[in-house]
Amino acid sequence: MRDESWLATIMAETDRAKEAFGIEIAELERGRAVLTMPITDAMVNGFGITHGGLVFTLADTAFAYACNEDATVTVASGADITFAKATHVGQTLTATAERRWRSGRNGIYDVSVVDETGDTVAEFRGRSFATNRPAPATPTGAGGPA
Repeated sequence: MRDESWLATIMAETDRAKEAFGIEIAELERGRAVLTMPITDAMVNGFGITHGGLVFTLADTAFAYACNEDATVTVASGADITFAKATHVGQTLTATAERRWRSGRNGIYDVSVVDETGDTVAEFRGRSFATNRPAPATPTGAGGPA
């Protein structure tokens, strides 16, 4: 799957956050990503519902894969989320990120998060900035600099 001209494929090999939260890549293409995340006991807040920060994490991760669609490192310049529905342990969330606009070094990506029934859980909008940095020679966390 690794393609040096497509940073999302390199990210997929070394993304520790993705692994820590059980996030799986269901689909990946330039400008679009579909990721899933099962909700575990460790992911709920004091009210027994999925912690909003973890829903944001799933959406942000899908955004990161969608916006890193070429050979330069692209980062978030901002993001916001609207929560629509609570979820619980045992459910699986799916985040679909799609490029809406990209010009020069800036982009806008929308991410829809749904539960296993297709009901909307959250809507996320991410704003990206393409740096002038190529992919790190050694991925972060694998012995190289951050």
